[in-house]
Amino acid sequence: MQRMERLAEPSRRVIHWYYMAIRTVRLDEASERALADVRRATGTSVSGALKRGLVAARDALRGESSVTPFDVYRAIDLGPGGYARAPARQAKRAVRALLRRKRSR
Repeated sequence: MQRMERLAEPSRRVIHWYYMAIRTVRLDEASERALADVRRATGTSVSGALKRGLVAARDALRGESSVTPFDVYRAIDLGPGGYARAPARQAKRAVRALLRRKRSR
């Protein structure tokens, strides 16, 4: 009976569950040497050294300026007016004229 009472008491333990993925990585000789140097200099494990390297790479990527679509568009030289057949203010009139010319062919 005491056993049943003990099981009925609310548990005060909290179980935390963390998922840690396992990755397999192939390193060439130069990368192995670099990893060994980093481990020796920092005193961390392989896992710790790789985690620090990933964080450093992520931070470096965030710091780089990426090319935006507008930058690409600005670099394209379309000349005066680009490929437009008419100014934007006259677009409807220009479309009608182009369709009339196309239909008369």
